[in-house]
Amino acid sequence: MGRVQCFKNWSPYMVPSDDVSSLGLEYFCTEGDPLASKSDDELTGFAIDELARINVIDKTDVLDSVVVRSPKTYPVYFGTYEHFDVIRNYIDKFANLFLIGRNGMHRYNNQDHSMLTAITAVENIVADVKTKNNIWAVNTEQDYHEQK
Repeated sequence: MGRVQCFKNWSPYMVPSDDVSSLGLEYFCTEGDPLASKSDDELTGFAIDELARINVIDKTDVLDSVVVRSPKTYPVYFGTYEHFDVIRNYIDKFANLFLIGRNGMHRYNNQDHSMLTAITAVENIVADVKTKNNIWAVNTEQDYHEQK
């Protein structure tokens, strides 16, 4: 399991009532590997077992589940990223198209940086700012990058 979200913490409107929670679990895998090859029921059982094993839930409390598969959602570059400026310069010519966030910008952004690119894009639209340089300037400072 790569990430867990508790949607009730995001907004009380994301759950059907105050007495339940809704958890989102993210698993990262490659197409065709054993995890990706599990059926929805098998994957749900696997997730419930993991949450119970680490004492996050009691299995008997699970009311429902949904599996959403998103293939090819994490950008990977093989020797071509140094040419990304060609794509960026072309895309930036579209006044009403704003690349934001990790996947939109094809850049490793933390969640706060991804949100800041969205906020900056909205501010640009409201202020009729045509350049996108301030969006691309988000997360360029080295202070916020993790150390190995």
